[in-house]
Amino acid sequence: MSASSRGQSRSAAPRSKTATPTSSASAASASASRAKPSDKLNPKTIDPFAETQRSSSPFAAIYSKGGIPCRLVHGSVKHKLQWERSPEMIPFDPLLITLAEGLKETRHPYTFVSQEGFKELLMVPGAAEKALPSLPKLAAALKGALVHADGGVFERGLNGLVQLSAVVGPALNIHLKNLLTSLSKRLMDKKYKDGVTSALQILEQYGGKESLGIIKSKIPTYCSIYS
Repeated sequence: MSASSRGQSRSAAPRSKTATPTSSASAASASASRAKPSDKLNPKTIDPFAETQRSSSPFAAIYSKGGIPCRLVHGSVKHKLQWERSPEMIPFDPLLITLAEGLKETRHPYTFVSQEGFKELLMVPGAAEKALPSLPKLAAALKGALVHADGGVFERGLNGLVQLSAVVGPALNIHLKNLLTSLSKRLMDKKYKDGVTSALQILEQYGGKESLGIIKSKIPTYCSIYS
């Protein structure tokens, strides 16, 4: 073979390695044919957290963005909240309302943060004056928890109602009728009867004589703590 022929052979060799569009398509087809049936059931492109993010509740979204100025601290015996600043310095609107809305949560840590945060805010000095302007919104948020199908949510809503009553007293009476409907239904359930009865007694205690008439109008079988 002449030198020129060998040179032509060597120069032709690299061109033979270049894949044509037809060969690429064939390779892709062959790869697809080797795919396992299970790959269709468990595609690797699915983000396991995508659905959770899309279905995130308003409270969870606010918490994840740092809109709740406290964080859960895990303890060996019990958990607690760590506030970024003193609760006394935090306006109740919108935080207390947001925490009341969070009582409808069913997932950790939102259940603990909303319940404990709501309770601790109502314990600060001057809580009554801070809460009064937001009573309509707070009552609506508590109503959402009290009518919830989840028993744990109902109990958190009931605790929140009692805590709010102890702070604002008779000012809550105007909202009682709307809140007592769900309590009367749960009163029929043996599981919640004692808790609801205790809550009604506390509502009467802090709501005064006016509250008794309201309670009796919705729950005729209720017996006053003073009788």
